[in-house]
Amino acid sequence: MTPAELLRAFARTRASLDGSEVTFHWTGDVHTWGPGEPYRRVFGFEGVNVARLVKGGDGYLMLSREAAFYLDPRTREILETWEDKPVIHVWNDPANQKWRPFPIPLTDLGDQVCFSMEIPLAYPSPLPVAEFPENSADDTYRALEMFQFFAPADVLSTGEPSVPSTMSWTRMSPWLPWMEQGQRPGGLAFHGRGRKLASWSEVPERTRAYIAARHPEFATAPEAWSEPNETSWTWFRKLAGRSGDTAEQGL
Repeated sequence: MTPAELLRAFARTRASLDGSEVTFHWTGDVHTWGPGEPYRRVFGFEGVNVARLVKGGDGYLMLSREAAFYLDPRTREILETWEDKPVIHVWNDPANQKWRPFPIPLTDLGDQVCFSMEIPLAYPSPLPVAEFPENSADDTYRALEMFQFFAPADVLSTGEPSVPSTMSWTRMSPWLPWMEQGQRPGGLAFHGRGRKLASWSEVPERTRAYIAARHPEFATAPEAWSEPNETSWTWFRKLAGRSGDTAEQGL
């Protein structure tokens, strides 16, 4: 397949070629790691992404918002505090992407195919250590995101704009800013899995209610391209510059 054909197949898997909204929901866990320390499951994790595709040049623009929540690892309830610190959940608006044809790694699994993406990140941190010594480990933000999207094998030939799909996700990252770990060696490993939903109504009721009460716009995708993307690090910086209770503003 050509890179353009592969991109169309991936677009059917991750979103929909007809521009309709697509919701992914995932669950997982977050583990700590550090030199000489045992791995520890510190959080559960649950998230949603609502996206739509628009044609852009020889590829596509994916317009999306993404919300995710840190959970008690045993009860799976959404946390408001951790070790007496306010928890700041993920409210990434926007979480957009530009897609251009490229040779997406594809694995034939018989009745399924798997699209794999490994994304190493390294860029100047929005939280320089000199300004945020308790919240930042390095002046360079470094992380590794690894995605796998699974789709029926006929995604390569179907004329349908969208196909059912499931996904897995692994992320290696620094400590979250609100954890206040400073320059402590180590960080976090996220491990999750999820699927494309038929509609927003399939998101668990608890999660829909939490979003509706705080940021109801996250139930829909953006209408137009904007940048830069929001991240947990840029969101923390914004909250740090506001008056009032940081945890309440971050909900």
